[in-house]
Amino acid sequence: MDVHRPAAGAAPGGVVLRPAGESDLDLLEALTNDPGTAGEYQWFGWHDPGYLRRRWRDHGLLSTDGGMLVPTMDGRPAGLVSWHRSRTGPQAYCWKIGLVLLPEARGHGIGTEAHRLLVRYLFAHTQFNRVEATTDVDNRAEQRALEKAGFVREGVLRGFDFRDGQWRDHVQYSVIRSDLADG
Repeated sequence: MDVHRPAAGAAPGGVVLRPAGESDLDLLEALTNDPGTAGEYQWFGWHDPGYLRRRWRDHGLLSTDGGMLVPTMDGRPAGLVSWHRSRTGPQAYCWKIGLVLLPEARGHGIGTEAHRLLVRYLFAHTQFNRVEATTDVDNRAEQRALEKAGFVREGVLRGFDFRDGQWRDHVQYSVIRSDLADG
C-alpha cells in the first residue's frame, strides 16, 4: 500500500503520511518538548531541544533503525508518527511505534488512520513481522484508536513508564503481518 494514498473508504483529502521537511521541525519540537502541545500522556519533561534538528540534518528523521513521519489531514500537518527497531530474540526484531497529535487533531480519527498507514508502510518496506505499541492504561482514546487500527491488546505492563512523578502501567498492543487481510 502506498503510504501517501488514503486507506479504502477514506474521504478525499484524508490522512496521508509524509516525510518531515525542515519547515516541520518547529511543530515536531513542540509535539515532543512542549507540555501543552504534547498533551497529558506524551509529556515526559524537558529534553534536548536540538535533538530533532540534528537527526533531521543527519538523515531526514529516517534510518534503517527507525524514523518519523508527519501525518497530514487535507494537507495540514496533524502530528507525528515514529518507529524504532526493538529486539525480540537473538535474530528477530519488531517495530515499536508511537503517535502524537496536535490538540486540535485529536478525536477525529486521524490517529487511527495514521496507525493503519504506518503499519502498512512498515510491512510493505521492511521484513519485520510484528509492530508493537503501548499506551498508558488511562489513555482510553489511544487504546480505542489502536484497536480500530487492527492492533490486538496483549496485556498490561506494570510499572512500565515514569511520567509526572510516578510509575505508570501501560497496555501492550501488537499487529503481525497475518493480522492484515491483504497481507
